[in-house]
Amino acid sequence: MPVDLSNGKPLAWDSAKLDADTKAMLDNLQPNILQGHVRESMSLLLVRFGDGPDGRRFLRSLVPLMKSARKHLEEVRDFNRSKKPGTPYVGVGISKLGYLKLGESTTKFTDNAFKSGMKRRKDTLSDPAVGAWEKHYQEEIHAIVLIGDATSEPVAATRTRVLALLPKSAKIVGEEKGEGLRDAQGRGIEHFGYVDGRSQPLFLADQVAAESGTNWNPFFPLSHVLVPDPLAPHPSRHFGSYLVLRKLEQNVRAFREAEEALADALGLKGDDRPLAGAMLVGRFRNGTPLRLHGKPSSDGHPVQNDFSYRDDPGAKCPVSAHIRKANPRDSRDGGLERALGVMMARRGQTYGRRTDRPWDDAGPETRPTGGVGLLFMAFNSSLQNQFEFTQQTWADNPDFPAGDTGHDPVIGQGKREVKVRYPKTWGGTKLSAPQRQVPQTVTMKGGEYFFMPSLAYLKSL
Repeated sequence: MPVDLSNGKPLAWDSAKLDADTKAMLDNLQPNILQGHVRESMSLLLVRFGDGPDGRRFLRSLVPLMKSARKHLEEVRDFNRSKKPGTPYVGVGISKLGYLKLGESTTKFTDNAFKSGMKRRKDTLSDPAVGAWEKHYQEEIHAIVLIGDATSEPVAATRTRVLALLPKSAKIVGEEKGEGLRDAQGRGIEHFGYVDGRSQPLFLADQVAAESGTNWNPFFPLSHVLVPDPLAPHPSRHFGSYLVLRKLEQNVRAFREAEEALADALGLKGDDRPLAGAMLVGRFRNGTPLRLHGKPSSDGHPVQNDFSYRDDPGAKCPVSAHIRKANPRDSRDGGLERALGVMMARRGQTYGRRTDRPWDDAGPETRPTGGVGLLFMAFNSSLQNQFEFTQQTWADNPDFPAGDTGHDPVIGQGKREVKVRYPKTWGGTKLSAPQRQVPQTVTMKGGEYFFMPSLAYLKSL
């Protein structure tokens, strides 16, 4: 029987009762989709094919370097039990133009954003003109090869093996290198210095059991991230996912200056000044959610994620805060059903090296103005209904969830004309005078949409 992607229960992937079709799905699904693969070091190869048959042979030749989702989950289980290291991650995505170059029809793909390509969606996303993108993103990109592991050595070795398979008719039009960024306690952070990667949709029973709370249910059905691979031998058992890739450069100095200016405008002094940054992000730098605490909790505590906004009209966490705009949870800001419908499985990685300590309180003048940022990557079952909806309808919409909310302070794009008001004290009812929105400090430098096909499809080429 076909795999039921809308099953209301988390997937117990290692259950002895797992049916044959679900086993076939896991054996032919690429890793990193249902559960993030370790990728402290990453290489992203952007490929253009000069010859379709050569491109097909190249993609098929990568299969021996790849592993299935089931193999990845087994490696994770073994590592958790005995610290046995796993094998490197190799993932393959193909763009709409890539499929055409391979001689395939794209009529069976149903996502219009994928079939348009990111360049033609720039107005929908308020992106810069394509001519302002980095050169390699202006070119036609047919495929992406993702390589990741815990350290750089196996990534470099695997990259060498991949490049040895590349035919002379193909070329690498660009390469991105990601490198994990961590604070003094070892927590993953982004370049503004804030803990990142929380509030992920979870699909697997063991993950859901470890994360579930009373206010936030992280479980999402497989239909949220998987779709039948329309070109695979058996689409009812062979699945893939749509990948969005965007290179987002961060002006850290400008963001820190905005934090300082807001702290001054709100009259925050001493130990209360970090509240200004938390009002922009929705969490303090160490991950403490503003919804639960007006000050950062002890660094010895785990990052809290069991909360909702249903009883907070914005007195604790402003409705304009990044994590609230991007994930309203079950609140008046968008409702639980809408939040459940659009969350993406984020698998990004930071890029660019720093000589400073991103998490400390050093002045803005010590921070980089560019050259660092996020390689944003996320898996979707619908690029339109998930990624594009989140960016256009929530992040870039100054009237979401209500008038004069402003853009998402972190990822919002477009003119920031609306003025924003903040609570004068955490949990208080008095609001500040209208403040200018913080300037846009994240710049989209290029990207593309891909489909991550099943291993069964790649083997059939």
